[in-house]
Amino acid sequence: MHPVLELINERMAAGSEPGRRTDGRRLALAVEGGSSRGTYSSGMVLALDELGATPAFDAVYGSSAGSLNAAWLLSGRSQTGVRTWWNPVVMRRIINPLHTLRGRAVIDLEYLVHQVYSVLEPMDFPAVLANPVTFHPLATDADTGESTDLHPFITDVDGIKTALAASSCMPVLAGPPIAMGGRRFVDAGIAEPLPFRTALAQGATDVLVLRTRRADEPPLPTPRVQDVVVPRFLRRHAPGTVEAWHAQYQRDLDDERMLADDPRLASIRPPAGAPDVVVLERDPAVLRKAVELGRDATYNALDLLREAS
Repeated sequence: MHPVLELINERMAAGSEPGRRTDGRRLALAVEGGSSRGTYSSGMVLALDELGATPAFDAVYGSSAGSLNAAWLLSGRSQTGVRTWWNPVVMRRIINPLHTLRGRAVIDLEYLVHQVYSVLEPMDFPAVLANPVTFHPLATDADTGESTDLHPFITDVDGIKTALAASSCMPVLAGPPIAMGGRRFVDAGIAEPLPFRTALAQGATDVLVLRTRRADEPPLPTPRVQDVVVPRFLRRHAPGTVEAWHAQYQRDLDDERMLADDPRLASIRPPAGAPDVVVLERDPAVLRKAVELGRDATYNALDLLREAS
């Protein structure tokens, strides 16, 4: 078993808790997003929650939809969170290309955060704030292009909601940048879709990375249509991110190499044969299957039986 996974098992067996460690290590969880592809990491987070593994971590980092899943984990309500992914009424309201006919963004983050997560399937936001495992949603600074940890800006429930929207604010699809702490932010995936580098820079000695792409899905250059439309949008609304956008392919290649070679990093990925989940996927059957496969992959990686949950 990978040393990072061994550390998780050891901490779970010992009942280790944040602030009371004796092993001298700092373990972070890094959760990848990718809009609807986040169903895979949602299932992975669900498994960690079911196994009672959350206290084994010292911090949780999320990128885009990975931030949403990370927040559900820290709220202790992952089972509630995964249901939103395959609820057809919810998903068709959150992701709707027809929104553009009314001058609105395709992805309705306002509805997601302030209605779904606050009323329909409420997240326990105070529990996220109170959790000793710290929450670090990332976003891309609209004026510098830098990956930014929003944790310092979160002081109350409204701060969590704003951070979740900022981390998931996909260019073009989700509208203009979101203001927070006197700055403007867009989707974390532009600068750091796999949020392990920030975790390492902030002192993590070990990182478990929850992936939303299979091992047989190598990084690919941005499709030409996107590489024309998105930079045009960014130059107008988030000029500091254009360079980061164009650097994505090389960054993805570098991330893959680092994940393969660095012993501080372990990954859990969807299994071979898992279905492709497109960014704006809304099919309940596909989304539910992805959640289930992500959950199974985590149980298998930790070498723990379902009966342990």
